[in-house]
This record gives sequence, structure tokens and C-alpha cells, in this order.
Amino acid sequence: MENNIKDIIKKQMLKHEEILSKYATKSTDSIKFREESPCIRTTFERDIDKIVHSKSYTRYMGKTQVYSLDIDNVSRRSTHVQFVSRTARTISRALGLNEDLCEAIALGHDIGHVPFGHTGEKILNKISLIKTGQIFAHNVQSVRTLMNLENKGNGINLSLQVLDGIMCHNGEFISNIYKPVNKTMTSFLEEYNSLYQDENNISKLKPMTLEGCIVRLSDIIAYVGKDIEDAESIKTFSKDKISKEIVDSVGNTNKDIMNNIILDVIYSSYDKPYIAMSDKMYNILKKLKKFNYDNIYINANTDETVKLYTDMFTKLFDVYLKAIVDNNIENDILKLFLNDMNEKYIESTTNERKVIDYIAGMTDRYMYSQYDKYVNLNLS
Repeated sequence: MENNIKDIIKKQMLKHEEILSKYATKSTDSIKFREESPCIRTTFERDIDKIVHSKSYTRYMGKTQVYSLDIDNVSRRSTHVQFVSRTARTISRALGLNEDLCEAIALGHDIGHVPFGHTGEKILNKISLIKTGQIFAHNVQSVRTLMNLENKGNGINLSLQVLDGIMCHNGEFISNIYKPVNKTMTSFLEEYNSLYQDENNISKLKPMTLEGCIVRLSDIIAYVGKDIEDAESIKTFSKDKISKEIVDSVGNTNKDIMNNIILDVIYSSYDKPYIAMSDKMYNILKKLKKFNYDNIYINANTDETVKLYTDMFTKLFDVYLKAIVDNNIENDILKLFLNDMNEKYIESTTNERKVIDYIAGMTDRYMYSQYDKYVNLNLS
């Protein structure tokens, strides 16, 4: 009786996918690295739950988006991923695509972000290049975290389509048309491994699903107007600086900017095997993105702050690496991180990579506390 009910519920859960667009990715299309026990949820719904219950997802709330956590009422990494998710689901629903796949990709896309946002990422990338000869990029670390670090090093067995969308999400690289490309498990892993070797490969990434394409564009839509709103709210910026061309096209509030871009994407992509913007909107979005960089992002941190962050990453890296070499079981990297990882991770991961994984997973405040504990304490 129980199994019959389970089968009936599962069929009901899948039934809504029958009305999706012919271009949508169905749950039955999902590819898993490992077999799983049956469940009444669809595969992508299950992936959403795995992500939101992960330790890495919990740490979102303690990570910077653009501005320091000491500033109230501005976006955090945790709110940003929700904005991306809502944007992606809105576009997906209008186009008859798979909302659950969009949500899973969106909620997991920034899990690999390090403390202090893109500034911290640039610092850790420099350290990684020097210490390991490998690129560090947050989208790659997001995949690594979910596939190889969560669950004591066993990963959480997400669908290939979700992992690929996360890997290919980078909203820093904008296009006016996003066409998915076919991938297999083997080609995905080859592409993933290549990203550690050549930074240029990151800008060439293309998702394997339309839903992944939507999240990639939604990432930009979710932050470009909100960052303007945040900058104005803390009195570091005035909307008066925005050009008349941009204001006339999309407005100067986050609400209007998001609404106008989202509608343009929906109208330009309806019943198409790709996700697109009109040429006019594409050019406006490029200008708006550059405007934000020139007026907001470049001024988000002072030179003194960047110097402090660099000192924190560099010195903590050396502290942790020495602790591993010396097998100092009292150091937090062994006590709180490596002691919780499985034998496969310990044996197959270089010491330098272990340190990078540990630092990348930190929240801003935890990094500050570790810096005080292992660096400032020794200087006092």
C-alpha cells in the first residue's frame, strides 16, 4: 500500500513537467554520478534540498557580496543567491522551462565564494598560482565543494546538469545570446579539470541546458541594479551619475532595472532554443555593468583594507600549511577541518590544496577570528 502511494505521488510530481517546453530539461533527463534510492521528489527538487541543507549553504550568510558585513541593510552572499533564484524562476516559468533545475543551480552557484567577495577571490587566486600552479576561481570551487568536499569529502551527488550550471554561471562574462551545448559526464569532467590550468577557459564556458543559461544571465540581472541601490543607501554613490541613455532604457531603481531586463529576455527568448536579449538591451546592460565597475566596485574597498585582506590570506595560509606539515593537531585546520574529512580526501589532496579548501570555505568573521588567533596573538 505504501509503495503504491509513493508511486502515485511520484507520478503527480512528474506530471507538471509534461506541459513544459520542448526545450526544457526534464527530471528524467538528469544524469547522476552515483545511483540513489527512490524518492517521491523529482531529481532536481532533491538536488535543491541537498544544497540548502549543506554546510556550505549555511555559510552564505557570513560572506560578503560587495560591502563589508559591518554595514547594515546591504546585500550578502545569502541574499544574492535568493535574488538570482527568483529571477531565474521567473524567466524559466514564462518560457516553460524547468524551474526546479534553475533553482538548484542558482542556490548553489556561489558556494565556492571566499571571504570578502571578489577581492578575496583575487587574493586567493594569486596565492594558489604561486603555491600550486593552479587557478582559483569561485565557480570552480563551487563545483569542487559540492562534488568533493561536502559530506566529509564524499560530496552530495548532485545531477550533472546542476553541477554544470553552477560551473558555467559566471555573470562577469556577458553575451547577448546563450546557446546550450551538449555534454557527457566525461566531457564535463574534462572541462572542469581544464579550468584549474587556464584562466581563459572560464570565459569560454557554456552551460549544457537552457536553465543553466538562464541562471548565468540572472546572476547579472540580480546584482547590477541591487548594487546601485546598496551603494546609494550607504551614501557612497548617487543615481544622478547614471547616464540618461541607461535611465531612459531601464530606469534607475533596482525594481525597474530588473523588470525591464527580465521582460526583454523573456520576449527575446520565447519558444527559442536559446536565451537572448535584444541588441539594444545587451548594449545597455554592458554599459550599466561597466558603469557599476567604474563607480561602485572599484571603490568598495580602500587600499588599506585590501592590504589587510592580503595579509590575512597570506599569513593564515603559511600558518595552516606549517600546521599540516608538523601534524599540529591543536591547530584548527586539523582539529575542525581535516579531522572531519575521509581518508580518500586526506590521501589524494596536496597540503597546499587542503589549505586553500579550508580558507575558501570560511566566512568573513571566521577569517578575522583565525587571524586574531594565529597571527595577531603572536604579534602581541
